[in-house]
Amino acid sequence: MKCPYCSSGDSRVIDTREARGRIRRRRECINCHQRFTTYEMIATVPLTVIKRDGRRQPFESGKLANGIRRACAKRPISKEKVETLAEEVERELYEMGQPEVQSALIGRLVLERLRELDDVAYLRFASVHRRVPDVDTLAEEIEDYKEWKKREEELEAQLRLSL
Repeated sequence: MKCPYCSSGDSRVIDTREARGRIRRRRECINCHQRFTTYEMIATVPLTVIKRDGRRQPFESGKLANGIRRACAKRPISKEKVETLAEEVERELYEMGQPEVQSALIGRLVLERLRELDDVAYLRFASVHRRVPDVDTLAEEIEDYKEWKKREEELEAQLRLSL
């Protein structure tokens, strides 16, 4: 690591911390004794998304976050929760270790998290992701969601009683 003050290649690490998915290192130059900070991040393999029609596109985290933001628009969901949800999905995609992922998988990962977060946001995203063609199909999706939610509430009640 070159010192930004004297360009010497010798420095020692004084402190190391994790900061927002990166490694922050505080360094001191052996030559001029100036201190400086460096950040390290893991180089990820580019991720390719396979669309429904077979086209391949580079994964863009901004597109993912925008889709989630649209589903959560005008809902009582903080920006931080939306960003965290997008980051969790992106991290899970990279952790799979596959260079290519189906867009349907990305949609399912988002839906799993939205289901726990907000009813309306979940249904908005599901209607686009699952290409709901008409009101009747949307009504079926809503009924399926209500049944799932009722089962989840019953399970939670049973868990509380057993504790």
